[in-house]
Amino acid sequence: MTDQATPESLISLAARIGERLLARGWMLTTAESCTGGWIAKTVTDVAGSSAWFDRGFVTYSNAAKQEMLGVALETLTRHGAVSEPVVKEMAAGALAQSRAQVAIAISGIAGPGGGSAEKPVGTVWFAWGLPGRIVTQCMQLAGDRESVRQQAVRIALDGLLEQL
Repeated sequence: MTDQATPESLISLAARIGERLLARGWMLTTAESCTGGWIAKTVTDVAGSSAWFDRGFVTYSNAAKQEMLGVALETLTRHGAVSEPVVKEMAAGALAQSRAQVAIAISGIAGPGGGSAEKPVGTVWFAWGLPGRIVTQCMQLAGDRESVRQQAVRIALDGLLEQL
């Protein structure tokens, strides 16, 4: 993985995901926080993606995570927005609020501020919701805000391709 994925390489990756989803008759939904809709934008850059992409949720605030995806206040309070329990609930909520069978959820600290000793800038949690399971991963990414977000998009798409 390179730190600076080109838009073309991300679109190519999204197109490969689309082919696999179409082969299974599945649709994708996204629940994004730190990437602000960048995954959904990349997916919809693929011509014909409406055949396999249902919708995207940009839930930057905790209130949006609760209202749009059903993330529990207790989960947010106990673990914080950038945590495994929250991205699991984001993925489950995106699936429940869509017609999709597959979800990508992401929440992280892109910087330059907002980090802590426990969750430094660059901490990003990913969840991939698939029929019967939710797979999670935490990554510590380096670089400025743009780089962290771009790397997160690449990792989210690569992770989904691996799961499919």
